[in-house]
Amino acid sequence: MDRRQFFPRPVVEAGTNRWDWALLPLVLGLLVLLAYGAAQMARPFALGDPLPLSLDPSHLPYYLLRTNLRMLAAMVLALLFSAVFAVLAAKVRAAEKVLVPMLDILQSIPILGFLSITVTGFIALFPGNLLGVECAAIFAIFTSQAWNMAFSLYQSLRTVPSELDEAARVFQLSGWQRFWRLELPYAMPGLLWNMMMSMSGGWFFVVASEAISVSDQSIKLPGVGSYIAMAIEARDLGAIGWAIVAMLVGIVLYDQLVFRPLVAWADKFRFEDSGTDTAPSSWMLNWLRRTAFTRRAAAWLVDQLEGSLIWFRRHHDGTSIRARPRIAVAAWQRAWDATLAAAVMVALYQLVRFIHAEVGWSEAGHVLGLGVLTLVRVLVLIALAALVWVPVGIWIGMNPRWSGRLQAVAQFLAAFPANLLFPVVVVLIVRWKLDPDVWLSPLMIFGTQWYLLFNVIAGASNIPAELRHAARNLGLSGWLKWRRYLLPAVFPSFVTGAITASGGSWNASIVAEYVSWGDTTLKAHGLGSYIAEMTARGDFPRIALGIGVMCLFVMGLNHFVWRRLYRLAEDRMHL
Repeated sequence: MDRRQFFPRPVVEAGTNRWDWALLPLVLGLLVLLAYGAAQMARPFALGDPLPLSLDPSHLPYYLLRTNLRMLAAMVLALLFSAVFAVLAAKVRAAEKVLVPMLDILQSIPILGFLSITVTGFIALFPGNLLGVECAAIFAIFTSQAWNMAFSLYQSLRTVPSELDEAARVFQLSGWQRFWRLELPYAMPGLLWNMMMSMSGGWFFVVASEAISVSDQSIKLPGVGSYIAMAIEARDLGAIGWAIVAMLVGIVLYDQLVFRPLVAWADKFRFEDSGTDTAPSSWMLNWLRRTAFTRRAAAWLVDQLEGSLIWFRRHHDGTSIRARPRIAVAAWQRAWDATLAAAVMVALYQLVRFIHAEVGWSEAGHVLGLGVLTLVRVLVLIALAALVWVPVGIWIGMNPRWSGRLQAVAQFLAAFPANLLFPVVVVLIVRWKLDPDVWLSPLMIFGTQWYLLFNVIAGASNIPAELRHAARNLGLSGWLKWRRYLLPAVFPSFVTGAITASGGSWNASIVAEYVSWGDTTLKAHGLGSYIAEMTARGDFPRIALGIGVMCLFVMGLNHFVWRRLYRLAEDRMHL
């Protein structure tokens, strides 16, 4: 790992150079687009007012701008949330007991559930303004991005290599210094790959986030997602093709202007003494490094950030008593555990009352049975995806040259919404009279299998060069090489990907088990189709029952399977 500060101060020349002048039109253009898009997001609006939308492809650049602004705002919020969650969950045991199960619950709540709960409140915050609906859409996209990033950063903080952890203790680093000098740089490569996956996840759910129902009215915000929803309703294959082109353009722009420069920049934080054979590169990062004024402006921003933390650093200088580990009082721990147990008992009591009064025990048993069917689908699909994508992810991660080439391709495949496959799936199932219970299942994993791939790529790319040379010198090959070297090296990252892929598959089951194309609807028996069907009927007690049962299954799977694998990764299978 690079031993410089996390925010290095580069030495830059005074004045400006030709690279600054070449960069100026791009910066000004981005600022104009941001200002124009933000102004359109805050225009006057009242429920019932029609928002003009069209399937004319000439409107797609504007729709792409609006969608990208929503996804960028959601990504910034997801980064802030992930940092706060990961630090609290990894460093405060009492907080971990609440935050990790809470994240399991949040991950299992479908995006439709978040929209139905929050949209009315956001509209009330901004009466007479479109910003309320925009905030609801941004929050929905945030829920498709934040959980994956939070789990990734949490996993990295819990699996810092033992030699680095010991060095931090010897140097008596404070909590703040440890986070900025050790933990965040170590987590950066994996976090960036999960940011790319989260951005792709936002594209996957953008249809649901931009087509909002409130007060028996449907609000379709201008964007690529609403364009796709309109094309599906109209059964317009040409419009769907144009939507795919617009998504590809957006993903390439994000890859070239944001993610590829960040991945190349974060390569210096790789945990190894000798660099990789082929370091990732970015034309945009090289351009920025050649500028003078831009680098000087960045250094000024870094100085302002560090200056704002002077008070904090004075009180956490790394040599004071605050740097020493505190011993938690056992009585407080027992009191906290008792409080959590009481809260769980109250929640169970309220659940029993709700089932008895609103839906009945026979309906609850039926929904549990549907949950078992969806659980079987999730486990089988995760296992099949792991068999395919773990070897592929290891190969890509250990070959940086191919990693850079396939980065945008993987983002596009991960972002491709399952809704765009509905025409092909419906036609094939109807034409060949296939069983929807079997052949609709792959739609569940289509958008979530990439969580496995991206996390395994991140884990493989972070394998130290010394370990690779040692495995080569020892002549490891075949199954022994996989069992002793490759699988343990990527296992923590695989578990993170499996958790998010599992939660995403449960969420995607609502779309995958209840598929419509025009006036043709196919349904597979499962919990996802139950929630989708009850949502179409507007049966809120049964919607709540379905979401509650889904939360129960996701939390049980996380506790009894994924959490145990997490502990195994922390104790035995990390570098």
